[in-house]
Amino acid sequence: MTAGELAVVLAAVLCCIGFAALIVVLMRVLDTLKALRREVESLRAETRPLLTELASSTVAARATIAEARHDLDRFDRVLGSAEAISGAMVGGSRMARAALSTPVIKTVAIGTGTRRALRRLRRTARKSA
Repeated sequence: MTAGELAVVLAAVLCCIGFAALIVVLMRVLDTLKALRREVESLRAETRPLLTELASSTVAARATIAEARHDLDRFDRVLGSAEAISGAMVGGSRMARAALSTPVIKTVAIGTGTRRALRRLRRTARKSA
């Protein structure tokens, strides 16, 4: 056997060993991919009901938010009405105070003056009697 023939045989053996190693690695990759596919299917089976539940709860949350917005708008209108009524009452009380304060003060002054006069008259009537 010549050196060239020995090199060809050695190269063929090394190629066979390389192909065998490549086949082993590819088989391992194939097994890993099959296991990964099983896990993905399992994950999908577990998450489908969760996604369905999430979608239904999202619809319920949207409905609740819409109702809350409606209630908030209604409350805003009620609050605006209350502020308008409060403003009208403040204005009305100012007018009533302005209109009634002078006559009430005068009436109280007349009553106080009359009471003092009656006291003095009684004192003088007691002293003279």
